[in-house]
Amino acid sequence: MVKICCIGAGYVGGPTMAVIALKCPEIEVAVVDIATPRINAWNSDHLPIYEPGLDDVVKKCRGKNLFFSTDVEKHVAEANIVFVSVNTPTKTQGLGAGKAADLTYWESAARMIADVSKSDKIVVEKSTVPVKTAEAIERILTHNRKGINFTILSNPEFLAEGTAIKDLFNPDRVLIGGRETPEGQKAIHALRDVYAHWVPLDRILCTNLWSAELSKLAANAFLAQRISSVNAMSALCEATGADVSQVSHSIGTDSRIGPKFLNASVGFGGSCFQKDILNLVYICECNGLPEVANYWKQVIKVNDYQKARFVNRIVSSMFNTVSGKKIAVLGFAFKKDTGDTRETPAIDVCKGLLGDKAKLSIYDPQVSEEQILKDLAMKKFDWDHPAHLQPTSPTTSKKEVSVVWDAYEAIKDSHGICILTEWDEFKNLDYQKVFDNMQKPAFIFDGRNVVDVKKLRDIGFIVYSIGKPLDAWLKDMPAVA
Repeated sequence: MVKICCIGAGYVGGPTMAVIALKCPEIEVAVVDIATPRINAWNSDHLPIYEPGLDDVVKKCRGKNLFFSTDVEKHVAEANIVFVSVNTPTKTQGLGAGKAADLTYWESAARMIADVSKSDKIVVEKSTVPVKTAEAIERILTHNRKGINFTILSNPEFLAEGTAIKDLFNPDRVLIGGRETPEGQKAIHALRDVYAHWVPLDRILCTNLWSAELSKLAANAFLAQRISSVNAMSALCEATGADVSQVSHSIGTDSRIGPKFLNASVGFGGSCFQKDILNLVYICECNGLPEVANYWKQVIKVNDYQKARFVNRIVSSMFNTVSGKKIAVLGFAFKKDTGDTRETPAIDVCKGLLGDKAKLSIYDPQVSEEQILKDLAMKKFDWDHPAHLQPTSPTTSKKEVSVVWDAYEAIKDSHGICILTEWDEFKNLDYQKVFDNMQKPAFIFDGRNVVDVKKLRDIGFIVYSIGKPLDAWLKDMPAVA
């Protein structure tokens, strides 16, 4: 029986291994992690991550050919194929601080694999890693191999949170990179045979190691670039009276461009986009390509500008101060259908408002109070370390921030509403009831373009919707960062 072990029970490792177990009943799959609370959650009725469809997949396989365990060394030693899906945070100090990936956890996983292995193994990079990481890992394994052969593959994930299970069931492509040697090709075919249980062979792309590693960074950079492009256009639309939704639709009908990732918003978030672009920037700088590095830096600068512009629009609209005013924040996750808050624009928006002494009442259907308060207190990049290794920082004062479990409760007696995640329920609120329960004038700042602007203005709201023609109230208000 083929045995697969995945080190890291997070957003990538958990769902990916669950689907492999479902689609390959003859393969035994173990997901291992040193974080006991996380493994306990995977073995319970309340999984540690929210992802539509994940519950059903896990329940069908758990205890049959899918196992979650803290006994890392045992399962690694027994496996034929070891996936490594550990955190690769951005370095916060030393060489490459603020841009380069920190491979501490990857290196420690590689040394442990070498230490406990008693048979030949295929080691698969599943984390997003810098180009040439495989080479470094290969050296660690080779120098510690004790007569055992290790073959390294790169198999980057291309999941979108909120649709991860759907993406795994029906991927656009599966990318496998390996050495162009007989051993490398044999390992590629072994991993291809796993995915071929349900993925058509023409969608399984086989490349060299470096191409596979760079493809992941490039894909995320291109997607983030599209979001920053449409967000840059949204600022111009507001200045000229154009409607960004109409502009997006118009350019999206061009088959060369296509309609995806053209929704203007308060900014992109998630664990990968910013981190991967910073990584790309660092690689370009290290390879003597400053012009290329500066090109990609601009994608992040526009994203930061968009968040700052949104905060400034709120403050300037509300008589140039939000001090002591209750602001309802609807949505904290970086997008709908996930509870993930990593790099969510909501963090910067909330910090900006708190910096002007606003009082925030936050509601998100999938994010806990503990997580929200932790995110607002944490320093940049600290979020990407395993939970038990995250620096402890003072939590945000509950006098300034309250987290509630009902949208109407968050809104009650507020001066303004910020919509920061596009949860469907925010489209369907009873906005007349909302208006009646707010201080006047009642403001809505829609960072996701989910509300019917005309309908809300007819009720009496002053509405700001990103990239849409400005409310008369807002036209003379500056909103530059």
